[in-house]
Amino acid sequence: MAKGDKKKKAKPSTPEASLTKLANCSATSVVSEPPLAEATPEDDDLIETANCSAASFTSQPPLTENPEPSVVEFYEVPVLSNIIVKSYEGETHRDMFHGEGVAYFQGGHVYKGTFSEGFMHGHGIYSWADGVKYEGDFVLNVPLGHGVYTWLDGSSYEGQVCNGIRHGVGTYRCGKTSVSYRGEWHHGKRHGKGTIYYNQELTSWYEGDWVDNIREGWGVRCYPSGNIYEGQWKKNARHGEGKMKWLDLGQQYSGQWEHGLQHGQGTHTWFLKRVAGSQYPLRNEYVGDFVQGLRHGQGKFYYASGALYEGEWKDNKKHGQGKFTFKNGRIFEGEFVDDHMAEFPAFSMDGTRTPDLSGIRTHTPPCGKVAASLGSSSSLLGPDMALEIESLLESLPGVNKDMELRQVEFAVLRHIAELRTIYSFYSSLGHEQSPDNTFLLTRMKFWRLLRDCNVHRHRLTLAQMDRLIGEDVPPEEVHSPFGTMLLRKFVSYVIVLAYHIYHKEIESTNNVLVACFTKLMRENIIPNARNVKGFFFSNPDHTVIAVNYTDKCWEIYQTLCVQSSSTPNDQIMDMRHFIWMLKDLGLYDNELTTGKVLEILSAENPAVYSGSHSNLNLEMTFLEFFEALLGCAEVKGSHLAATLSESTPVMNRLAESVEASPGQDLGDSPILLTQQPSLLMGKSKEMLQTSTSDEKGLTLNAKSAVADVTAGCAPQLVDSPSAEMEGHDGGTQGDTMVRSVPAVDGPAPSPLHSPSTDPAEGPESELDLWIRATHLFFSRAFFPAYEHSLLLRKEVQEERLRRAAQDRIALAKARRAARLRELAEAEEEERRREEEEEEEAERADGLDENPHPQSPALLTPVASATCVNPKQSSASGPKKRR
Repeated sequence: MAKGDKKKKAKPSTPEASLTKLANCSATSVVSEPPLAEATPEDDDLIETANCSAASFTSQPPLTENPEPSVVEFYEVPVLSNIIVKSYEGETHRDMFHGEGVAYFQGGHVYKGTFSEGFMHGHGIYSWADGVKYEGDFVLNVPLGHGVYTWLDGSSYEGQVCNGIRHGVGTYRCGKTSVSYRGEWHHGKRHGKGTIYYNQELTSWYEGDWVDNIREGWGVRCYPSGNIYEGQWKKNARHGEGKMKWLDLGQQYSGQWEHGLQHGQGTHTWFLKRVAGSQYPLRNEYVGDFVQGLRHGQGKFYYASGALYEGEWKDNKKHGQGKFTFKNGRIFEGEFVDDHMAEFPAFSMDGTRTPDLSGIRTHTPPCGKVAASLGSSSSLLGPDMALEIESLLESLPGVNKDMELRQVEFAVLRHIAELRTIYSFYSSLGHEQSPDNTFLLTRMKFWRLLRDCNVHRHRLTLAQMDRLIGEDVPPEEVHSPFGTMLLRKFVSYVIVLAYHIYHKEIESTNNVLVACFTKLMRENIIPNARNVKGFFFSNPDHTVIAVNYTDKCWEIYQTLCVQSSSTPNDQIMDMRHFIWMLKDLGLYDNELTTGKVLEILSAENPAVYSGSHSNLNLEMTFLEFFEALLGCAEVKGSHLAATLSESTPVMNRLAESVEASPGQDLGDSPILLTQQPSLLMGKSKEMLQTSTSDEKGLTLNAKSAVADVTAGCAPQLVDSPSAEMEGHDGGTQGDTMVRSVPAVDGPAPSPLHSPSTDPAEGPESELDLWIRATHLFFSRAFFPAYEHSLLLRKEVQEERLRRAAQDRIALAKARRAARLRELAEAEEEERRREEEEEEEAERADGLDENPHPQSPALLTPVASATCVNPKQSSASGPKKRR
């Protein structure tokens, strides 16, 4: 504002420029917003048909929802039309409204805010005479930018505004009802992506696409009852592809919709509550045509019992030509009228029980699989419990297989209640209680059952039992602990094992399977089942914690397994390899000794070790391997936890000293810790007073120790220079695991109290101690030791490869040198041979020149002159040489 500007009260006649500009701010500059009328109770809220039927699935009552508010008021935004200033109070510049001021208009409207050269420009508040208020941004008399509209009944809109109307992203809240909308707006209408809530509890809402205030496109609608529709919309109705879930009724429809009703191809599913003792997910399901919410046209209905109808439908009923397949495999083909067979109108086809087929024209399809199912359907136990013991029956010599199977079924039928209960109990180990019994029995839990019932004490290991019952299992999965089995498979396995355990004790050759099965049930399973032993499943709380370590331990187990000597393509671990593994990993100490490990291994199997003799060649399944590790964790982990507890007072005093001298950096101050935990407390005073140490032992970074113990972890040790040069003391025989710990920067933590040892919190519970010990063993001892062994193994392998490469290079060099020596020797030999030949030639030349040598004294001068012709001698010499 200029220096000479000042505040004054303006009358309607002044200034004329401002009046002219404000008078021109009419509907042309601020477009009015059309009313946002909300539809009355919508069809989808009132209809919401689930097409659920009764026991025979013929009736389909409508499922109504609580209707949405009949009228959801989305107020229109008022218009700044033909406004004329009556008076003005505020700052001016060059006889125009400029700066902060208040303008009073005809009709009782008021604006208070910022002006610029006669325009409402900037931030301001405009109040209409009827109580509606706008607070936000103005641009040249036009609400533009971000603003808030409020109405007298408490309704409000906050968000983006363009030319005085809602445009962009904003939130509208209705004051009379609990309706609120947040999302995109376009020219005053809900348009784009947005979410609307219909009640205060936020249980009824729609989130998705909008087009001109109408739900259209893709969206999710949650109704007050909890039912949910997710799919396409058109004109506020479910239309197109979508899925509807009726949570309270356990039903679901997925398919095509038209005007809010199922219409076209779709799938409607009825989820049934699971029967006690059953492991199957039960459901009835219709797949086919729908017309106006009814099953109409061609479709298939799958019954939970296994029955199937395939054919024509009319108004939710089987009507026309169709084929009905009963759960026993028999088939009826013909005409259906009003949901019944035309020939037998009194016959019920609810699919939930085996119908009486006498007098009904049925046939068996000429299909091998169906024919096989027919044979199993005659089982006394039902089609879902047909025993799978064909291989065992084939191996029995001289018996009537059909009669033997029938007698075994009678025996199983007598114990079926106990078997179902046992299956349900062991399959739920490690899980929360579920009334539906949705859990399948895994092989690991089946092993636990066999050990609880002492079946492994009958000259068969669990690994051998796996081979007996795993004929149809791939070799790599025979000993997998995570494989699952259904109830019928479980019963079949029990029968097979019973035969291999007791068949030699049965004298009679008739009904040998029945006798073996009955003996196993009577002497092993019924008295001992559900009395869970071992370190893994005996305590439910322990199981929930220990299961987190199974995946890593299974990986280690598979790595350490060796080829079985008795079975090809079968890798397994035995007791001896387990003991060697602990030694190779350096886990033995004064607490966890070989004798202690033998006690753990023989806790449930005296054949491993009984004080006087031992058998370490027995094979170990993963359950035995993992439970042995848990037993070691209780011994060694408790020792680690006790060591940590003993070191806590020392670390507390260390922390206090750190607090007492905050300016002193202890990051590089080594503090002596001996390897013997019993000496730790005796050395505590020296530890606190020693800033540097030249004694043997291990050094612990002060800040790292404070941080570790504060976090409830065992202190981690690093090699000191003296320990690295002079070696470990003989107290632990080098079994203490050593790992390097990086220094912790920054100030040391305040008083050091482990959460488990804080006097204010009281002593740890037994479960807390177990969890702590198990965590320390696996995370601080076993897993790091295994990773370290892998690293060493990798380094050894690399060293072997490096040495092999060096040997190959040296061998190649040696071979090359030998070849060079041979060539040199050959050349030398050739040169020597040539010299010898030359010498021989020269000697031969000498003999040719003087063939008859005589003494010089006997030759006279005359004879000497006549006997030698120099010309002939010189000419004949070369000729002879050639």
